[in-house]
Amino acid sequence: MAECKPFRFGVIGISAQSRKEWLAKARRAEALGFSTFLVWDHFNDQFAPLPALLAAADATSSLRIGTCVLANDYHQPVILAKEAATLDLLSEGRLELGIGAGWNQQEYHQAGIAFDAPLDRVQRLEESVQIIKGLLTDTALTFHGHYYTITNLHCYPVPIQKPHPPRPMMWAPPDPCQTSTNVGW
Repeated sequence: MAECKPFRFGVIGISAQSRKEWLAKARRAEALGFSTFLVWDHFNDQFAPLPALLAAADATSSLRIGTCVLANDYHQPVILAKEAATLDLLSEGRLELGIGAGWNQQEYHQAGIAFDAPLDRVQRLEESVQIIKGLLTDTALTFHGHYYTITNLHCYPVPIQKPHPPRPMMWAPPDPCQTSTNVGW
């Protein structure tokens, strides 16, 4: 039987008008007992997710930080793996990396990103997760997929959390159970 983990509560930090306001939100979340401070990945009036999470981690001591969730098509997986590993290291192992297939068609079009069919987005997500998972270890990765090819690449730094930061995954694919099985969740 799987280990039962305690129920946790997180809060989503949507936006702020200044660094001071953003840090105050993170500190307040920690003071109120929330376990995780999460950010969305949209192009509207909010900060870029990963730098905002680093600032929140710097302003707190125990609050976990996470993405809720990154749209896969907005982030190349090699770069995201490096940024996630760096963020996990600099936050002293408090990162939770959520990634999904992407859903906001209007936002895709506004940003000039092709909004492919759901199956294509989910298959690309599956490959990205395999790449990210592989790069967050201390070994070189070679990967040949339909969407991505990686050749003998080693990611630095190595994240603190082993084997990698937790990866909550949220999306609306045609068959989420099958996709979860395919990527090893």
